[in-house]
Amino acid sequence: MITAEPGAGPTVLRILLGSQLRRLREDRNVTREDAGYAIRASESKISRMELGRVGFKERDVSDLLTLYGVTDGAERDALLSLAREANQPGWWHKFSDILPNWFQAYVGLEAAASLIRTYEVQFIPGLLQTEEYARAVVLLANGNAPKEEVDRRVQLRMERQNLLTRANAPRFWAIIDEAVLRRPIGGRDIMRDQLEHLAKLAERPNITLQVIPFGYGGHAAAGGAFSLLRFPDQTLPDIVYIEQLTSALYLEKREDVDTYLESMERLAVEADSPVRSRERFLEIRQDFTPPPAR
Repeated sequence: MITAEPGAGPTVLRILLGSQLRRLREDRNVTREDAGYAIRASESKISRMELGRVGFKERDVSDLLTLYGVTDGAERDALLSLAREANQPGWWHKFSDILPNWFQAYVGLEAAASLIRTYEVQFIPGLLQTEEYARAVVLLANGNAPKEEVDRRVQLRMERQNLLTRANAPRFWAIIDEAVLRRPIGGRDIMRDQLEHLAKLAERPNITLQVIPFGYGGHAAAGGAFSLLRFPDQTLPDIVYIEQLTSALYLEKREDVDTYLESMERLAVEADSPVRSRERFLEIRQDFTPPPAR
């Protein structure tokens, strides 16, 4: 029986329940089509359920358990309880009016991860942004939005950062292209503060920061930014997240994940060491410091 880590959010609970239902279905040699028929749904609905992409109706889970031959009362109760817990809203639900569905899934996965690795080519990773840098980034995409909406988008980003300082904080490992550090998002003062913030964050034991310097030339991830998430429950697959302008890709097939993992490992070798990267943050910070007045 799969059990969730204490405090696991609804996203990871849905994935756990979905993987358990998939195992039960496969053990009984039931097709997705037949499973869908049993709950008055399509084959694609069963696929989405097994991937944890949708919520679960308790009645549907009960009917599937019957189809899969689960008669033990304790096992049924545990899975039905998991279905109820998985339907509880996450802390980010209060931001649902500004949070697209494709990104809500990532916020939930991020909150459940034990390891987050990310490669960035455009902006400082969201979990590392200062409030003013975050505001400048939000305004780039939402410049015509009311101030209240901009404030809430910034607040969402700041609240996401709480996971880095919680008791069971994940390990966060970011590899950042040097161009990100030199791009004057929000102006010189904001960039100077952001670079100082990165230097401080680099001293935390659960945070590893590396820079891909200009001098390296081409590198292993010419295709663009991506993130890799790993979870404390080893039955859950690693997930690759690739954000696009109005949507995102979530990859969990072993061959896809392995390709991106290999690219991330090569980037880590090609990048400056964490110590040298911290020095580089402070060096570039000086470039944003105006010369003394004469």
